[in-house]
Formats: sequence, structure tokens, C-alpha cells
Amino acid sequence: MIFSFEAALAHLSIHKVGNKLQDEFYALSDNPVQIQDELLPKLLMQYFLSPFEKVNEVYRFFHANEDLNLHEVHHFASLIFEDNQTFHENSQQLAKHLFEVTNHPKIKSGEVYVAYFNNVQIEGEVMDAIGIFKSETKETYLKVYNGQNGFDVGYEEDAINIQKLDKGCLIFNCEKEEGYKVAVIDQTNRNSEAVYWKDEFLKLKVRNDNYNQTQNTLSIYKNFVTEKLDEEFQMDKADKIDLLNRSVKYFKEKETFDIEEFSNEVIGNEQGKESFKNFVKNYETEFDTVIPESFEISEAAVKKQVRTFKSVLKLDKNFHIYIHGDRELIEKGFDDSRTMNYYKIYFKEEQ
Repeated sequence: MIFSFEAALAHLSIHKVGNKLQDEFYALSDNPVQIQDELLPKLLMQYFLSPFEKVNEVYRFFHANEDLNLHEVHHFASLIFEDNQTFHENSQQLAKHLFEVTNHPKIKSGEVYVAYFNNVQIEGEVMDAIGIFKSETKETYLKVYNGQNGFDVGYEEDAINIQKLDKGCLIFNCEKEEGYKVAVIDQTNRNSEAVYWKDEFLKLKVRNDNYNQTQNTLSIYKNFVTEKLDEEFQMDKADKIDLLNRSVKYFKEKETFDIEEFSNEVIGNEQGKESFKNFVKNYETEFDTVIPESFEISEAAVKKQVRTFKSVLKLDKNFHIYIHGDRELIEKGFDDSRTMNYYKIYFKEEQ
């Protein structure tokens, strides 16, 4: 978790980065921003840091050659952490690097903000952090003000909504040799052209901590139930929902995941247990990652991941049945006279 209630904005530089495939260029500021207004730092802190309060995933910088000295953002961030007097010149280098990786014609031009923060808290530790942000989306705002004969109305074009940060990252001054701790936001990552922020500019990999281990394991199991089981077993949709519900119950009630215990308590069937373990191994090979057989369960990851678990049976366009409890209280059958399937549900009282 990231908290900024003690944070202070120490340095800020702003540059403009265009799209070179659109024959645009970059414009670098000669000097860092000198903030005189007392309210402006609070607004900037809200714009830059507030979105990270809901971010749980922590990344690290990596390089394909496994040499972080060749990683551009890691290099310039390290120079800033070593000597704050080099902040502005290295902010210029970061803007140039962002321009160089702008290799898709649909990437929007925008302002790039490089900021230095004191006293940002991550995972219970308070430290300095470098922020890199990009604003691409501009909006028009109405302004009401006092006129000579009452109130008048005007507008301001190409303004920035401080509630909507397009892209950002925070680089925390710790664990340099491992690639620092890095938190990232990309509100446009649904677009194929937007992957350049994480993949081309920042070059990030997910830190293999208990949050990501929990998230990955739940995601793998969900895919196993919804996609793989149909290839090997004949299962009703209600049985699949029951398997998903049992996995959620396991992750909510346990403090530690153990693959043997999970397989026995949730799957039970010997063939199913073996199939799940093979499914995990194939995932590790395909994505070049390791899923430990045992790890501490992250409550935050469980809360996020279970939102994607669906416990509803959709029956034609007439009925939806939500299954949250005992699978034995719902039976499936076939009515020969109507040539239709049916479900029989047992309950004690209506609520």
C-alpha cells in the first residue's frame, strides 16, 4: 500500500513530448518549476499521488540482458537519487527517452512531469520517490465569475482534470540492485498502442511477492476451472461455480496457501488434482515464472481477484441463479414432457 499523507513535493520539472511518427518533436524546459502559490503544491500532490493509494502491485525495472546499467530509466533515476542537484538535467534525459520509445502513430503528445517527493510511504516504510507522469487528455471547463451586472460565465480549453491521471509511475529509493520498487498507473492501457508506457519506456516486470503469487494462483485456478476442465471432464456449470466458490472460501479463510492442501480441500478428485498441477506447470513454462507450492496469502490480492469470479447461472433469457453456498441444495434434471432442462433448488425460507 502507498500513502502520501506525509509526502512533500521537493522538485518539479515539466517538458513536452510529441509523437515523432507524426513529425512532432519534444520541448524541454530550461529550468525546474518554481512554485510560489501555496495551494498549487496541494493540487499537484492530489493529481500525482492520490491515484496510487489504490495500487497494490509493485514492479521492478528489468533489462533483457539482465544488466540494469543498460536500463535507461533506472540509470537516470539512480543519478537523481545519488545527487538531487542533477534532478532537472536528468528529467530532461527521461523526457528524451520517452520520446524515443514513442513508436506508435496513435500515441498522443502531452506534458511530462518529473517530480521528486520526500516521505512517501510504501509497505510501511517512508522514503523518497521519483515520479514520472504524462498528461494526454485535455478537457474544457466552465468558469462562473462576478461581472459588472451579476454573474458571468466563461470557459477554459485544454485544461487538465486533476482527478484523472493518464499515466504515472513512482520509483522508490530502495532495493536499487533488484530494480527498485516501482508502482505504475496507465489509464489508457486498454489500447494496444498504450503498452509502450510499461513495456517500452519503463520496462517493468512484476515483483514476485505474496500479492502477485496470490493473484496469479487465483487467476490460474479460474482459467483451469472455466477453460481446462471441459477438455477432460464432463461438468455442469453449477459444479464449476461450486469449485470457484470453494477456492474463494479457501483463500479468504487461510493465511497460507499450500498446493497439496488446496488440491485436497478444493478439488478433491485425484484426476482433477493432477490436472491442476500440470496446468500450473504449463503456465510456469509458458510465462517463464514460478508459482511457489506455498506462500502467504495477500488479502488485498484476494479482494481484487475474486471480483472476476462469477457465481451466476444464466438460464436462457428468463432466469439468473446466484450460487453462493451448498452445492448439494441444487439439482439438475431433464423434463421429458417439455424436452427442457431444469434445476431444483432446496431452501428453508424466503428472505
